[in-house]
Amino acid sequence: MLEDKHKKAFNKIKTANNILLVTHYRPDGDALASLCVMSDVLDSLGKKFTAFCQDPAPSQFNFLPNVEKIISDRSKLNFSSFDLIITLDCGDLSRTALVDEIPARKSDQTVIEFDHHPKVDDYADLKIKTVKTSSTSELLYDFCKINKIKISKNIATCVLTGVLTDTGNLMYDNTSDKTIKIASDMLLYGAHLPTILDNTWRNKSVGGMKLWGIAMRRLSVNKKYNIASTVLTRKDFVDTKASDEDMEGVPGFLSNLSDVDSLLVLRELDNSQLKGSLRSMNDNVDISKLARKLGGGGHAKASAFMLDAKLVKTGDEYRVE
Repeated sequence: MLEDKHKKAFNKIKTANNILLVTHYRPDGDALASLCVMSDVLDSLGKKFTAFCQDPAPSQFNFLPNVEKIISDRSKLNFSSFDLIITLDCGDLSRTALVDEIPARKSDQTVIEFDHHPKVDDYADLKIKTVKTSSTSELLYDFCKINKIKISKNIATCVLTGVLTDTGNLMYDNTSDKTIKIASDMLLYGAHLPTILDNTWRNKSVGGMKLWGIAMRRLSVNKKYNIASTVLTRKDFVDTKASDEDMEGVPGFLSNLSDVDSLLVLRELDNSQLKGSLRSMNDNVDISKLARKLGGGGHAKASAFMLDAKLVKTGDEYRVE
């Protein structure tokens, strides 16, 4: 049972000497919030630990308690010194940036996985995972309640941030009655909703709004498959002076289209790669199947993938090469 796994994980934490916390590259709100929740728990237990993410946290999440403790320099990691590794929000091992180290770990190094994504890489000794949970942050709320860990104001702020960012402020269909109750409880524990919303929702710059305008202007619909799509190039970011953070929320917002089954946003990255973000509000559509076909993954209604490709413009249209 999941409750027993939560208790077993806590016992492993209490007996560990040096702990590594890791979440996926290009971290979103839930990934960072989960890392910060567990950091607070380990601090309260007086544990020695290191929190790692390959990419720095976007500045919009600087308000999260403990985010300043996250390091991104792999050279500062002495992997062999950790007797416990906890992965957070990483169903796909490759997204940890420790794809070589974790499978080759020593026999006395334990790996615990907290995650809510359907894609499964069988790399952990103890998997605490359920796709029925809105977010990894919600899963960590269960971890705290089951193990009678005091939910501090800091933990409440992080859990609510993770829940809100992964549910589109409780609007996506991964929002359950339990999710809403947890969000309410976090407010009672001291989470400051206006601060969270100001940093994760009401945070767009002028350049960011121009970028959103470009995404909307390029929207087109493939009537055969009833899928809407749009593209954003690196030049768009340069011309609008928008940051990567300004991109946050574009797929979720555009998925509100009423006459299509799904949405694709293709974004050109700096390293000759394209990131595809897929969304659907149709209960009969599972866009994670397409994402997996393209080497990615995710949930039935929100998935993503990466391609080694570029966007080429012909007239007013773009194609992938």
